[in-house]
Amino acid sequence: MRGRAQFVSIEPRTLFAKLWDQHLVARLNGEDLIAIDRIFLHERTGSVALRSLAAADRRVLDPHRVFAVTDHIVDTKAGRTGTLVPGGDVFLTATREETRAAGIRLFDVDDRDQGIVHVISPELAIVLPGTTLVCPDSHTCSQGAFGALAWGIGSTEAEHAMATGTLRLPRPMATRVSFEGALPSGVTAKDMALTLIARYGAGGGQGHAIEFAGAAVRGLDLEGRLTLCNMATEFGAMSAFIAPDDLVFSYLEGRRYAPSGAAWRAALAVWAGLKSDEGAVFDREIRIDASVIAPMVSWGTSPQSTIGIDALVPRQPESGLDVQGFAQAIAYMGVEPGTRIDDLAIDAAFIGSCTNGRIADLRRAAALVKGRKVAPGVHALVVPGSSAVRRAAEAEGLDQLFRDAGFEWRMSGCSLCFYAGGEGFAPGSRVISSTNRNFEGRQGPGIRTHIASPETVAASAIAGRIADPRALVQ
Repeated sequence: MRGRAQFVSIEPRTLFAKLWDQHLVARLNGEDLIAIDRIFLHERTGSVALRSLAAADRRVLDPHRVFAVTDHIVDTKAGRTGTLVPGGDVFLTATREETRAAGIRLFDVDDRDQGIVHVISPELAIVLPGTTLVCPDSHTCSQGAFGALAWGIGSTEAEHAMATGTLRLPRPMATRVSFEGALPSGVTAKDMALTLIARYGAGGGQGHAIEFAGAAVRGLDLEGRLTLCNMATEFGAMSAFIAPDDLVFSYLEGRRYAPSGAAWRAALAVWAGLKSDEGAVFDREIRIDASVIAPMVSWGTSPQSTIGIDALVPRQPESGLDVQGFAQAIAYMGVEPGTRIDDLAIDAAFIGSCTNGRIADLRRAAALVKGRKVAPGVHALVVPGSSAVRRAAEAEGLDQLFRDAGFEWRMSGCSLCFYAGGEGFAPGSRVISSTNRNFEGRQGPGIRTHIASPETVAASAIAGRIADPRALVQ
């Protein structure tokens, strides 16, 4: 973008500093004006931003840099045509009308490439290493797994970004979270993220941009890296990212919006430098031994209220939770302090979401349910994160493995990750879910949500209670 200020330093720099300074247009009264390369919208908030922009008689500066999707409130049942959310058709109609008027590419409910925004963006190479990407969705930082600086914004900020190609915001501090060692068998990126949040609190990353590093991070597949960055939102971070490597470059090559030919070779030369320099100083360093992490599951109503699968529900508040909040969480979740978390019977099991609805997630969960049956009385369902994930799973026969076990197989979308007034679980149900949030009412009125990895969800569906997936692996 023309007019960007150039700030060159000979000191070793963090990856965050490189990403930020490459997009720095100007410094204004303690805040920075940052150039935005990509904007993604979804029907819940994107339609509002587009209509507001049109009402102000402003235009989208560069429609080719803006993309939209219907994912948050779309029906995921077979044969869907729209939404089950009361009044939801208004959002779908507005999104279709406004994207058409603005010349924005929309991945609608019947589009071959439809899916959750943070799943389809990497699939189509809309997110690229070194880019800035924003979306009116708090889990946009997922896409930092590709070496991008991605973060969630509000509808008003989306208007400003579409009209000007920039956003004004304070510069966050830089934190490096290093997971050293190797993950034990049956332990996943979801367990890594929950361990971080449980140890340092749901606000532990407030005001910081997180770089994930270390041997255990480098050993993750791309799906795992996306999961780890996704959950930085639950850590309170502004954004999260991982230095891109050959795994990222190989994945992106040849995808729809990736550069090609000479442009691809030039991009690779730039992307190779997207890493923190040796000796770069961070505002904070966190180190975690990955080899001692166990499968994790939440017991309360905050992601920080999480324990190992074989641990006891705490008898007193953990750091960051007061006595009243502790008592409220215990009462809402219907758990007894001092009891084993894996003694809790479940009513439902959900596999999906932008956190854990990708093909690798489904493969691992399907391997555990193969030849087994969902426990009587448990409502179990799988919602692929995108239409492409769904097709890939069906081509591999994963859908049949889930169906044979007693899972419901769905179309792609956010689905029961959150409750918007449409479809939901029965009030008061205890649900184990591969999603990212366990707030009161997150999955419906009175629903008690336990967040965990897809493997733990699958094992629990088979057992009829919260269960350790390592038993099935062994």
